Amino acid sequence: MVAIESYTLYDLRMKQIPRLSDKEFAALELLVNRGEMYGLEMVKASGGVLKRGTIYVMLSRMGDKGYVTSRQDKEEGLAGMPRRKFRVAGLGVRAYHASQAAAAIFSGTKALA
Repeated sequence: MVAIESYTLYDLRMKQIPRLSDKEFAALELLVNRGEMYGLEMVKASGGVLKRGTIYVMLSRMGDKGYVTSRQDKEEGLAGMPRRKFRVAGLGVRAYHASQAAAAIFSGTKALA
């Protein structure tokens, strides 16, 4: 019975640990280092890692997870739909740094503070 309870507790802890895809990590890295950005601005700054066709779907999912927030940015005098600017949320910062530290541990390099 103890083994089952331990497994259940372990399973619950593992589900709470944020896991970032390479693309999510790249997006969070840009937002952590550069601040608020438009989606297509992130695509350009990523050097080909992020793609035009998937950036907004990914950012929407990251918003659902609590990693990013966004706001509408309607520029005066410009026609068309308002654009969305994205910024990293507190949980996104923690997930980014945790992923960065885990990568450093597994690669044998010192984690960055």
